[in-house]
Amino acid sequence: MTSQSTVNADNAAPSPGERSRWGVFGNLAFTVILIASSVSNVGIAMFDTSMSWLMTSLNPDPMMVSAVQVATMLPMFLLTLPAGALADIVDARRLLFGAQAAVALISIAFAVVVSAGLATPTNLLLTTFALGVGGAIAAPVWQLVTPKLVPKDDLDSAIAINNASYSVSRAIGPAVGGFAIAAWSIDVPFWCYVAGNLAIAAAVVWWHAPRRVKETLPAERFTSAVRTGLRYVRHNRDMDSTLIRAVAFFLFGSAYWALLPLIARSQMHNGAALYGALLGMIGLGSILGSVALNWLKERLGPDGLAAMASVGTIAALVMYAGATASALAMAASLVAGACWTVMMTTLFVSAQVALPDWVRGRGLAILLTAYFGAMTLGSALWGKVASAEGLPTTLMIAAAGALIGMLATSSRKLQTAAALDLTPSLHWRDRTFAQPVDDDQGPVLVSIEYRVDPADRAPFLEAMQEIGFERKRDGAFAWNVFEDTADVGRIVEIFLIQSLLELRHLRARVTKADQIVEAEAHKFLKEPPNATFLIAPKRNREKRRRLAAVLQPATVER
Repeated sequence: MTSQSTVNADNAAPSPGERSRWGVFGNLAFTVILIASSVSNVGIAMFDTSMSWLMTSLNPDPMMVSAVQVATMLPMFLLTLPAGALADIVDARRLLFGAQAAVALISIAFAVVVSAGLATPTNLLLTTFALGVGGAIAAPVWQLVTPKLVPKDDLDSAIAINNASYSVSRAIGPAVGGFAIAAWSIDVPFWCYVAGNLAIAAAVVWWHAPRRVKETLPAERFTSAVRTGLRYVRHNRDMDSTLIRAVAFFLFGSAYWALLPLIARSQMHNGAALYGALLGMIGLGSILGSVALNWLKERLGPDGLAAMASVGTIAALVMYAGATASALAMAASLVAGACWTVMMTTLFVSAQVALPDWVRGRGLAILLTAYFGAMTLGSALWGKVASAEGLPTTLMIAAAGALIGMLATSSRKLQTAAALDLTPSLHWRDRTFAQPVDDDQGPVLVSIEYRVDPADRAPFLEAMQEIGFERKRDGAFAWNVFEDTADVGRIVEIFLIQSLLELRHLRARVTKADQIVEAEAHKFLKEPPNATFLIAPKRNREKRRRLAAVLQPATVER
């Protein structure tokens, strides 16, 4: 088990009969965090607008402008997975405060640099990268915070309110940022960003997270947690489909994010106010997409939603390519924002329903890593293409790529795990050993012998393939089944676990959905299965090194 399980203590949820008439807003912690994050999101939107616009003033080359997006996304791509592992095994509140405090300090330092007129392309990109590091650490933690703020019955409402708040902030922030640059100076949005960071850091300090349930198992080791998270997602076909669809969409959709400052400045020969207005329209589109999401999902389903979002993004890219007047560019931004929100929500829900609690932080971090990786690669790619071919051609190429990606991945279905019960079943009996065994001792070889009727061999082996996915998802690094050629009907399952501690964690990870699959396989058995656990003895590495030194031939000097 991971160290993430929580109970509602300091922020205890009222019972249904005592529930506040204010709904989720009756929970003070949620309301305070919501207000602080809304202020912070406005500051972030102003900051993003100003950073890209500042680069067009310092160096308007498309490669340098798109490099701002690369510098933002690259640390997200590199660090989100380790941060997700940390979020699953350490205290989320402390990790979040550390990340937010670091971001606040960096933002203050850069605001001073901009105010002093010392900004350069180099320190702009370095600052963007450093802030991206802080964002990468905080991103998976924020995915886990909302369930800690509200009772489970209010979770849907809380997520919807969070999404609406984010969309409103992203609609207001760019327009305010563009106006502030035009009316006052370039440094004003950066100081607003500082204020937003201080607000969210103060809210995190004020918030007292619910006390965690005392774990019966030691926390996972960090490197093992990362490896286990990757292994789980690799052998989860629902997550596999979600990741493929995400990369196919975001790689091409990133084009307008990377090139939008140049669309406003170079293609439309306008200023910061128009750029902020275009970003504001993207935010407004996000609000409309959020409002219409449930209605559209009831009629189209998740795969229909994804197809609609892809088609809308393709249309937006084509409109951007032909935009010479503000009206067309505004319309493109509205469509792009709505489709972006619909696709993001559909993909993240698909990941949420495919992940049990013990690996949720890591699984969502892997999806974020795919998202940031596609955005990083796409931003660099489209900046380079725009330098060589120009903006309209680049946007049309991105639209064609998005169409190909949509058609190539249409067979990958989303949210197929929604009906599965991923709560722990705990139906495996805990194993005891005749001699003391350390948690880190291993690897452990698990052998399970089955007896089946030869007539049932084919359906049993088919069911065992599903069980194989389960074993590898939950921690086995090698798995297979073997048939005894001398004893017809005797089939042996073998899998390897890294250590005894990992074996104990594997037992706690088996879900009720996995239990149903195992029960289907066991219907074909003639007798109960027989499991054997073998563990590798401890190895004295220091003794081996001394022995190797003694046996090594002496060097002969000439």
